[in-house]
Amino acid sequence: MQSPTRSGPPIAVEAVISENWRAVAALQVRPEQQESVNPPVFNLALYQYSPAGWSPLAVRSGDQVVGFLMWAVDPQDASCWLGGIMVDAAFQGQGYGKQAALAAVAALETQHGDRRFTLSYHPGNTVARHLYLGLGFEETGELEDEEVVARLIFPSEP
Repeated sequence: MQSPTRSGPPIAVEAVISENWRAVAALQVRPEQQESVNPPVFNLALYQYSPAGWSPLAVRSGDQVVGFLMWAVDPQDASCWLGGIMVDAAFQGQGYGKQAALAAVAALETQHGDRRFTLSYHPGNTVARHLYLGLGFEETGELEDEEVVARLIFPSEP
């Protein structure tokens, strides 16, 4: 599904591999976002060294890497956590974030059967809040490392 606010190739998510990790590592957010969004290099290290089982995904538009996110399944409640979601500063405001989140949810639902998604964001990140609530995520009142937790749960299939 294409966003009405952007034109061009559809957004896809793909594993971070030897052919695209440098493009992912080079992604940057705007200076005012740097306090609330970890750089992709931090998240790639988290993937490598954290026992949480994060899997990194590059966000691609055509042949261009435009963003990053990662996912992991929480063993406590079996929800699929989405984390580190970011779009490079050069591509922000064009619908890439929305399309990246939708592409990730669709891919993880199709490939792994995930139907419960959770994410968190810095309380001051009003752009992220607006985006996620607009996609159907609901704030739970929980905090994760001082970030607001929101969940999206698809109804069980009959």
